[in-house]
Amino acid sequence: QVYLKESGGGSVQAGESLRLSCDTSALRDTFKDQRCMAWFRRAPGKEREGVAAVGTDGSMRYADSVKGRFTISKDNDRNNLYLYLQMNSLKPEDTAMYYCAADAICGPTSLLGEDYKYWGQGTQVTVSA
Repeated sequence: QVYLKESGGGSVQAGESLRLSCDTSALRDTFKDQRCMAWFRRAPGKEREGVAAVGTDGSMRYADSVKGRFTISKDNDRNNLYLYLQMNSLKPEDTAMYYCAADAICGPTSLLGEDYKYWGQGTQVTVSA
């Protein structure tokens, strides 16, 4: 069962921006006031990679490959039900399927997929040179 819903992917040129969104409202009762969330990506022929994460305390963690270009955030106006990933200065190597992940049982802010129970189906991001 898919609990999270991503949107915002698309095809862009290198240097352009995209903003991904993740709707976690289906898990409103599961999460209540605590959740840790993250974005992952998988490029063709490559392993899944943690891109950015936000912990229950608001701490953020980024993969080295996206630091300074990507920003993860939560929508406080909607009780943190929405997760975002602002992606600037996109590069062809950012091309991948991007997935949102979340959990209610959280340790330190993590970029490991095994630390998240709930996942979306993904949204495709394609960056051309």
